[in-house]
Amino acid sequence: MARLEIRNLEKVYGNAFKAVHGINLDVADGEFMVLVGPSGCAKSTTLRMIAGLETISGGEVRIGGRVVNNLPPGKRGIAMVFQNYALYPHMKVRSNLSFGLRLQHKSKAEIEAATAEVARILEIEPLLDRLPKELSGGQAQRVALGRALIKKPEVFLFDEPLSNLDAKLRASMRVRITDLHKRLKAEGMSSTVVYVTHDQTEAMTMGDRICVMKEGRIMQVADPKTLYNEPANAFVAGFIGSPEMNLVDGALEGGSDPVFRIGGQAVRLGPQMGARLRPGARGDVTLGMRPQHLKPAADGLKGQIVNAEFMGHEVVVHLDIGRTRLVSVLSAAEYEGLDRSSGAISVAPDASAAHVFARDGGENISLAHAS
Repeated sequence: MARLEIRNLEKVYGNAFKAVHGINLDVADGEFMVLVGPSGCAKSTTLRMIAGLETISGGEVRIGGRVVNNLPPGKRGIAMVFQNYALYPHMKVRSNLSFGLRLQHKSKAEIEAATAEVARILEIEPLLDRLPKELSGGQAQRVALGRALIKKPEVFLFDEPLSNLDAKLRASMRVRITDLHKRLKAEGMSSTVVYVTHDQTEAMTMGDRICVMKEGRIMQVADPKTLYNEPANAFVAGFIGSPEMNLVDGALEGGSDPVFRIGGQAVRLGPQMGARLRPGARGDVTLGMRPQHLKPAADGLKGQIVNAEFMGHEVVVHLDIGRTRLVSVLSAAEYEGLDRSSGAISVAPDASAAHVFARDGGENISLAHAS
């Protein structure tokens, strides 16, 4: 295992475009770190600089305490799993797995033993004599995992490895990869992981910690529970969670018992929110309400149901409050209790789970006094 340290990392293309803006990140020995963000946020560029596939414009990358900026990929102690598997089409699975060891001139006995061990761990023994074209997507991805695992690297790098799989296979491969990581860690083997994805479900279910990126900058680094419950800013709040958080511009009024106004309506946020707010937090703000925390309430914001999506155990309700579209996730029983003939609905947020963000810059100003 090895610690990964990134210090003031920059990537500049040409003389003008800066893709990565001096980011800093530490990944502990054995940690599963996920880089997540929308397309174009430079998460893959960052990963490729760690791997040595992109030149570093500024800053340092350290793996196991040594600076690797000027080392080629093969000397960095890393193994990378790509989105497109990158298997050699003319080689059988057995040869694909052992190719790196053969380049290192390992003995035949070492190669055979290592290949057998990796095939056992990933349950691909029956595939060893097949060509890549004879494999399903999930099988090919397991072979790609095996080719990385057999090198026993200090750090595993994954670049959106599941994006080419269907939803069912993605779910099963998420479990397989996280189980593999835990097993390697328990056995004291290489298990430090940096995993890039645009899929927040992968990020939330796989990462020990998650690094949320936007436009080449780090927005927040935290464990999944903290990201969900204590987003540092409106971007993280809107990106993490499904359906995404409702972010509504309005005005905050009052002191210890604040009220949020939108259009001609108002909803009371209560003393608990008043205690959490940064002193002096008033005026134009953005209120963040997760759909799961926006429920029917007689004294809430009055609106009109536009659409309802039945999901079995819950109903996703789309509603308009004036010109503002909101989403509420209700249980089937809660939905059945609505007056659906008129489409009228009144909703209010659970103030203990709501957030207030500064209109300028999007900083969360409701965490200042949170316990």
